[in-house]
Formats: sequence, C-alpha cells, structure tokens
Amino acid sequence: MTAFQPSRRQFLGTVAASTLVGTAGCLSALDRSSDDQKRTLRLTLSRDGGSLREAFVTDLSETRSDHDDAAFRTVLDGGSYTTQYRRPFVSTPENPVYTERDGTYYRLDSVVVDEVETTHPVLRLSEASGETETQSETDTDSTVTASELPDGDATAVRVAQMGARARGNVGGAPWGLLQRGGYVYRDDDQRRASALLGSDAPTHVRYRDRRYRIDVSHEQFYEPVYRATVEPVAESPEEMEAILRARFVDARFARDDLSAAARDVLETARQGEYGESHPYSDAYRDVLRAMHKRAYLDGNISKDAGVDNSGRQILRYDDVYYDYRLRFADDGA
Repeated sequence: MTAFQPSRRQFLGTVAASTLVGTAGCLSALDRSSDDQKRTLRLTLSRDGGSLREAFVTDLSETRSDHDDAAFRTVLDGGSYTTQYRRPFVSTPENPVYTERDGTYYRLDSVVVDEVETTHPVLRLSEASGETETQSETDTDSTVTASELPDGDATAVRVAQMGARARGNVGGAPWGLLQRGGYVYRDDDQRRASALLGSDAPTHVRYRDRRYRIDVSHEQFYEPVYRATVEPVAESPEEMEAILRARFVDARFARDDLSAAARDVLETARQGEYGESHPYSDAYRDVLRAMHKRAYLDGNISKDAGVDNSGRQILRYDDVYYDYRLRFADDGA
C-alpha cells in the first residue's frame, strides 16, 4: 500500500487556508490594538490614615448594632449566641470583621448550625400607570404616599419599587436588597407596626412620581440559623497590623525601587489620576509591575483576564498605605 500523497490542488488549498487563518489572526490583533489605543488605563491613589488597624478594627460599641455587641460579649463570656434572620457581625471571607478588647484582638464571624422553616409576608409592587387614580365613593381602592407610612413600610416600598421598575428593564436591580422580586418582612416588630400587611391595608402606594399596586403574599422560607464565633488572633497592635497587611495589602515597594519617571507617575496618581493608552510608557509599565499587575501589560486584560475592581484594594508605598484603583476609560471620558 502506498502512502497518501496530496494532490497539487489539495496542497495549494491547504496553503491558502493557512494564509487566510494567519491573516485573520493578524487582523484580529490589529483590531484589538486599535481598541486598546482608544482607551486609557487610569490609576488613582488615595491615602487613608496611618495604620490598617484604624480602618479594619471595629469598635462594636460605637459603630455596630447592639446585637453585635451583645453577641460578642455573650461568646466572650463562654455563652452561645444564635440568630435566625441576620448573620452576626455581617462578616464574610472577603470582608472579615475584627475588634479589640483589653489588648487582645479578635476575628468575629458566624457558622450555620441549623435550619428553620417559617412563613414571611412578601411585598411586591407593580406599576399602576394604566389605572385611573380618580375613584368613586364605593370603590374599595385607596392610595397612600410612601412618606406617610411607618419607617419599616417606607423601607419596604423603597426596595420593592426597585423590583417593579426592573421588570422588563435590561438595567437590572440590586438583588442583594430585593428578595423574590420584592421585600421580605422578617422582623416581628416591623410586621406589627406595618400599615401594609393588615386587612385594611391600602391597595396602592405612591412613591416619588409613580403609583404602584400593592401585592402581599405569605410565603414559605427555609432560614439558616447562625451561631456567632469569636476567635482571638493577636495579642499586640504589631501582631494585628501584620495580620492585616498579609490579608489586605496587594503590593509593597519603595521610592528606591522605581525610576524617577515611575515615581512621577505615582505622584500624579496621588494628586488626582494618571492615565495612558496602550502601549504604555516604560515608567507606567514599571509601576504596574511593582503593583504585581502584569496582566495589564498586554493591553487587553478586560477580555483576557477580567478586570475585578470590587472590594477595597491597598498598596504600601514608602511605608504609607494607599487605596488604589485601576480602571479602563475611553479617551473622551
């Protein structure tokens, strides 16, 4: 059996296809380069206090709710503190909560220890722009203004109207506040004081310049039960500062590590904002490397690596902490 031998036509076709693919790749690279040259990568620096402890160690008695202070004291005294609707200390892996008591620093958190089946009222609103607001004396419809409602109801209306306006709107809604497309009444005191949940509740509510129809349903929920945790992590300010540096500081460098031009970049960013379009200058590239942001150097990070500016970003420059932000913007922005 003889080996397969491509014909001259097949060979030329393969070469042409390869050339076309290569050309397409070059054109794609040129298009990408053109896009990168139309925008700037902007850097801002802002100084925030002298130590990380000032920013991240919380005084529960002054800045937190009474529930958090009670949870801390109970656990510190050897007791157990559980909640059903609210996560103690509102601590998350991305945003841990620390506090200090009698020279010892603690990390405050919670764990889920059980589940409870319960029923809550859910307030949903729908726009009533197509309905007439002029009602006859025998009509059972009634309208109340949001500002006339108890504080709990006013909050519920403010949240629920976001869900109403988001329906059919590509802009979306703050789903961290909205639940099941509306507002969930979880607090007993809020439910008792409500003017929207009883049999004599109004049928409509006016919020700012819009009128909404009120719909309340009682729905089943499965709620986690949280137990507060308090863990000692440091016995001195220096130890706590080291923990916070390890947790929150992205990069550390000094003036002597940079060229004079790179130092000028940081000074401009510290006074307001610094920006360049791709390809970046050597000075800007030096700064990005010092910040461990090498992915930005290809000029296409928003497509290749993803730009995540959520949360706080901190660097240490000449032993001073700065909040920083990197963002892409059109040249005209």
